[in-house]
Amino acid sequence: MIKRTQKKLALFSVFFIIVVIGLGAFTRLADAGLGCPDWPGCYGFVGIPLKEATIAKANAAFPHQPYELHKAWPEMVHRYFAGTLGLLILALFIIAIRRRNDSDAALKLSAVLLSVVTFQAALGAWTVTEKLHPVVVMGHLLGGFTTFSLLIILTLRLYQPKQDFSIAALPPPKTLVSIAMVIVIFQIALGGWTSAHYAALACTDLPVCFDGWYGYSDFIEGFKLWGHEAESYQYGVITNEARVAVHATHRIGAMVVCVVMLVLFWQLWRRRESQSYRRFLTLLAVILVAQISLGVINVTMGLPLFNAVAHNLVGSFLLVTLIGFRTLLWLDSRKKTEVS
Repeated sequence: MIKRTQKKLALFSVFFIIVVIGLGAFTRLADAGLGCPDWPGCYGFVGIPLKEATIAKANAAFPHQPYELHKAWPEMVHRYFAGTLGLLILALFIIAIRRRNDSDAALKLSAVLLSVVTFQAALGAWTVTEKLHPVVVMGHLLGGFTTFSLLIILTLRLYQPKQDFSIAALPPPKTLVSIAMVIVIFQIALGGWTSAHYAALACTDLPVCFDGWYGYSDFIEGFKLWGHEAESYQYGVITNEARVAVHATHRIGAMVVCVVMLVLFWQLWRRRESQSYRRFLTLLAVILVAQISLGVINVTMGLPLFNAVAHNLVGSFLLVTLIGFRTLLWLDSRKKTEVS
């Protein structure tokens, strides 16, 4: 009974974190990251100030940042959902402790997951207290994707879905999948850096940027981690030349991802007689095409809010699909080792 609860809770948490990531992307892209200038409350209140009296108190407490409802509500809704996710992961850890004598309890993984989500909460607080510092914002994004990835691994380990990766004379492409994972992680980090510096519209031409962009770029400032000494990083503090450098690097990173994914597609196609390989080939192809399309729409249509949120979400899907694929390859290899 408790094992079944653990499995269902892990699966529910996977779907729940998709909502949390979507809300986080919406909050950031709607410029609501400082919708509440304090943490964990909002203008000194547990909930969102709605009445005239509470709004007046909020403005009196934070006169340097007048209260704006359209920015406060997405920030607090995201916090509520993120806090609930933390409780779900805590519950998974408690269940794993209760099952610690079972070989499939995944206690260590649950402990790592709880540690990551705890640090993620700290990053959420620092995002506010450090006034959207780009390093913290990017770290918060990566922390969310790391939590998503660990939940995928935990769920697959608990459910142990049956897959057939046996292809004569062709070993599983473990190394290539691992390389693809690392490159996608770097690309996600570049995307977070682009968003944190408000550089998403620095280049409006395809495929890389406008003519002569390289001579106009400032890579040193664009990738400077510390030392800006700004009171607030909302709306960005770097020069336009630095934003061009950041955006162009993200575009080039996307091209590298496409090349690596094409090589991976070829390797999966060579193993297409296996239904498992065909399934992942199709899934990766759909996600990659969707992500490229969303990226192009972001550029050509001036970063529509919901399209940009979708671009963020599909990026996370690409990462967790690769991580899930690599996890299944590992589980399959472990089963064969145990049998032999």
